[in-house]
Amino acid sequence: MTVETRTQKPLATSANAKALEGLRVLDFSTTIAGPHCTRMLSDMGAEVIKIEAADGDTMRNRPPVREACSTAFGQLNVGKKSIVLDLKSPDGLEAVQRLVAGADILVENFRPGVMQRLQMDYASLRGFNPELIYCSISGYGQTGPSAELPAYAPAIHAASGFDLAHLAYQPGRDRPDYCGIYLADVVSGIYAYGAITSALYQRVRTGEGQHIDVSMLEAMLTLTLNEMQWSQFPVTLPARPQFGPVETSDGYVMIAVASEKSFRSFMLAAERPDLITDPRFEKYADRRLNWGELMDTVETSWSSKLTSKQCLAALDKFGVPCSAYRTVAEAMADPQTEHRKALAEVYDDAGSFKVLNLPFRMSSANPSPNPRVARLGEHTKAVLQQAGYSDEDIARFGER
Repeated sequence: MTVETRTQKPLATSANAKALEGLRVLDFSTTIAGPHCTRMLSDMGAEVIKIEAADGDTMRNRPPVREACSTAFGQLNVGKKSIVLDLKSPDGLEAVQRLVAGADILVENFRPGVMQRLQMDYASLRGFNPELIYCSISGYGQTGPSAELPAYAPAIHAASGFDLAHLAYQPGRDRPDYCGIYLADVVSGIYAYGAITSALYQRVRTGEGQHIDVSMLEAMLTLTLNEMQWSQFPVTLPARPQFGPVETSDGYVMIAVASEKSFRSFMLAAERPDLITDPRFEKYADRRLNWGELMDTVETSWSSKLTSKQCLAALDKFGVPCSAYRTVAEAMADPQTEHRKALAEVYDDAGSFKVLNLPFRMSSANPSPNPRVARLGEHTKAVLQQAGYSDEDIARFGER
């Protein structure tokens, strides 16, 4: 069988250099967690080949959809190539084997056991490329009593304890929140990206690839670091959580008092320096237990008499960490967002739209997306040609 061999391109040295330029990624993932990871790899310069079924990733149908093009899909998959393969067919398996021989990284987020049944698990493919870094993202990890359970982010939020931990900060409520923001997917994708880049560095030293097993459950547990300790040792929590809305005359502001300096500055901004030495609040331990009394006093004597804008101006003057409560649209329009160039304009067949850039800047590399969102199967012919298939083979592909 003719297979493609990996070639390493020299890294550019200009301001537009890409840190992962020359690497090739096979992306078998769907929905959010895996595509979020591979979008990061793509933005860093890797060539990402998204392998889809004939009906495409389900995200291609998620709103907003304009002229059959989903910007939700585009946000996660801009810059990638798209090929269509029937992974259950002998042709599909042979094509994957050829592609693996020329790849650096493979990412998949099927339920554990699926790739093994397809003969596309790490053990089955490593012989075609011992340097392959193979990353599996799943709900509970690849092994264990829960490994084969179906999992989406909302279920993982509940299973990890996150939802009940969050509920503990909502006084007077006893029903967990509804889930609309899929933290588990985003966090898992970020951990997968970090593990992959670490494995790339290890491969430089060893010359060998490896299998990475990312658990969404464990990723979510990393968001409850304090609560994990409180679950092991008794801690008395304040009746009113320290971080929550502070009432103003026309709404609410968030004030994040997390140090002695910020507490003293807060009291000065609120024109209540007397509370700094009040026995109920002077020491951190007492302040936490009496936090409700402190905030009731501040709201009654100060914040409720001022607009949110006036409160924020006073807090900013004294260097107190604070913010208005904003919509996502307002955050996108923030001058700081524009200054940082946090948004990139990309396009698909229906036109242009904005997506997030990666949330970091590098002095010698340019982490930014290739602006084109591929049509389903747009690169099938070109990628298969690179893998050694003739035009005649491609024309008959899937028919044998």
